[in-house]
Amino acid sequence: MTLPDAQAPTLKLEQPQDGPAVDALLDHAFGPGRYTKVSERVREVAEFRPDLSFCAWDGGRLVGSVRMTRVRIGADEAVFLGPLAVQAEVRKYGTGGLLVQRACEAAQAAGFPLVLLVGDEPYFSRFGFSAAPARDVRLPGPVDQRRVLVRALREGGAEGLAGLVGAP
Repeated sequence: MTLPDAQAPTLKLEQPQDGPAVDALLDHAFGPGRYTKVSERVREVAEFRPDLSFCAWDGGRLVGSVRMTRVRIGADEAVFLGPLAVQAEVRKYGTGGLLVQRACEAAQAAGFPLVLLVGDEPYFSRFGFSAAPARDVRLPGPVDQRRVLVRALREGGAEGLAGLVGAP
């Protein structure tokens, strides 16, 4: 580990050649059980957006990743954030938060009205995510509805949000 205390990893858009390293990081972080989660059902039908997905690098070593996919919630366009994974030894640098913020900024710049994810509200609320606007959002499988979170990227971006999450 080469990061000094004052330096965070370098964030870069995910490139096609990063795929194997990202997959290895995700396998390490989540194990084979990640394929059984409802979030994976969403990603199976969603459109991967590498232009909104980022990798965190410590020199030539991948230490974090966030992926974004384009989805629909009922009739509304959105992006789905996840998976988010960070090597344990760099979490203290706020790497996960940097990845979430950068991905949300990219989604906003691309014109998306909101970001959807499944996660812990106490962690993601610091980045503007809340369960309240997602109360009528349905995922393609069982999920604790309190973990379905939304962040509006523009005024009114999550108003009246309802419906099944599916292909764009």
